[in-house]
Amino acid sequence: MDSRVAPRPFGEHLRHWRLRRRMSQLELAHEAEVSTRHLSFVETGRSVPSREMVLRLAERLAVPLRERNALLVAAGYAPMYRERPLDDPALAAAREAVQRILRSQEPYPALAVDRHWNLVASNSMIRHLLAGIDPALLQPPVNVLRLSLHPQGLAPRIVNLGQWRHHLFERLRQQVQVTADDYLQQLEQELRAYPVAPEAEAPRLPGEVLGVAMPLQLRSPGGVLCFISTVTVFGTPLDVTLQEIALETFFPVDAATADALRRIAAADAAPG
Repeated sequence: MDSRVAPRPFGEHLRHWRLRRRMSQLELAHEAEVSTRHLSFVETGRSVPSREMVLRLAERLAVPLRERNALLVAAGYAPMYRERPLDDPALAAAREAVQRILRSQEPYPALAVDRHWNLVASNSMIRHLLAGIDPALLQPPVNVLRLSLHPQGLAPRIVNLGQWRHHLFERLRQQVQVTADDYLQQLEQELRAYPVAPEAEAPRLPGEVLGVAMPLQLRSPGGVLCFISTVTVFGTPLDVTLQEIALETFFPVDAATADALRRIAAADAAPG
């Protein structure tokens, strides 16, 4: 069998994203300010969209930048959004901005992940939370979701594991819905297969604000550390890599946790 696969026509890409966003042709045509007839012709391949039309439809469908490039190529145009690794010299300023944000959180933990939840940067406090983790989970690329939910990872130390699992799976579900990323769907299946002790479903801690903040209690040699986790992303990037980076910061919710983190930071800074 011929291993070469013909690229998907633009119309198939468009229909895929329209259905994923649960929009009818009439609704999308209204949003994009085109006729339903013309949109139907574009989906069936009877009409070739202009570059501007491709970008307008992608914008109305909230298609991620990486997939917008795929739409442009399928329609016969060059990609518009650059895709470069974070260590590319052209992204030096952005890379320094990420590191500056992470360092500014010290003595509180903070990290940055890519679209597949692989760790791309962290501040000095993160390694203290990972002490004792199965070394296999710390081999690059380090996946933060595996670290959190694997039985040999942080899972046995998380007091509110059931709540934390639900939070991570909800974020992952939303990400899959937005990106249609096959890797993320496979990762979700893997994570859901991890064994979970019945007692992990409790307790459910207060302080959760959907989409804004999430409580996390973590057992450590110095006692239980209590955090609120928040996630931020770049506002209006024109680079695929920057759009896909998320920064997660962990703030102490009580004086005991803040004091414990300051002691750890002070020990790190002490000479010898």
